[in-house]
Amino acid sequence: MSVFTLPLGDDALLRPLEPWQAQEFLDHIDRARAIVDPWIPWAARSTDLASATAVLQRYADDQAADGGRIYGIWLAGTLVGGVMFTRFDAVSGVCEVGCWLEPAGQGHGLVTRACRLLIDWAFGERGMTRVEWWVSAGNTRSIEVARRLGMTREGVLRARYPHRGERHDSEVWALLAGDAPATGAKAELDGLMAAFLDAFTNTAGRVADVAAVRDLCIPQVTIVNNTGGEPVAYDLDGFVEPRQKLLTDGTLTEFSEWEVAERTEISGSIAHRFSDYRKSGVRDGARFEGAGRKITQFVRTPAGWRISSMAWDDE
Repeated sequence: MSVFTLPLGDDALLRPLEPWQAQEFLDHIDRARAIVDPWIPWAARSTDLASATAVLQRYADDQAADGGRIYGIWLAGTLVGGVMFTRFDAVSGVCEVGCWLEPAGQGHGLVTRACRLLIDWAFGERGMTRVEWWVSAGNTRSIEVARRLGMTREGVLRARYPHRGERHDSEVWALLAGDAPATGAKAELDGLMAAFLDAFTNTAGRVADVAAVRDLCIPQVTIVNNTGGEPVAYDLDGFVEPRQKLLTDGTLTEFSEWEVAERTEISGSIAHRFSDYRKSGVRDGARFEGAGRKITQFVRTPAGWRISSMAWDDE
């Protein structure tokens, strides 16, 4: 075992990924290629031992120059993914973090925990000012990680890069050394909204659990779809049941929805939140992406904060 090893929980370890591990790295990329290739440029180039070695050697050279770095995540002894500083500029105080994961490593929170270790090291040990996260607008899983890390979405660079004959947008997320994590009621409301959106996720073979929304709302909640013409209002059963069916009968797959910006105001035991969100998935075999806005109202109950009403408008 490497002396440079950090535990991530769930029988997982984080340690440097070096050129001598190129065959293990190549075997892992072969397993991960289908879901990594669209987002990580070197995945398409790591096709044999020589090219896989070259990728790891480039990071080794970058690290020797105090630049980029790459680390692997091993789960139960198998390399399943990793995290990296794709850029590390100690002079300017700016670095960029990235990640990748094969299906066997998903669902454990490993990437989020590993990225937090890199971010804490960048801020605490190296005195960096800014950690960036550049991500394709279609890479929903990576965007979810940026949100869980507390990053702020700063903008979109439209048609920034080509891939497989199409030009793709890039989103820029960032965390500053002075950014304070949410605490108290704000942190609870952040968690409540994240849990609400997470209930609809059925990516990577995961089964959506829309029924979990019942525990996040008061029984008298009103939910309104104000997209298009007349508003459509739902009670809790009327909202949950058709969406549970839609997300579990094969009609809507690979679906996720996430906030890209929010503004929350709290006054005593009531609060409201204005959210911009994006979503993507496959419906009836056709991939789609969308965006919209939500207004959510909350009340504090003896059991904690709960959603009392919600209205949304899809673009």
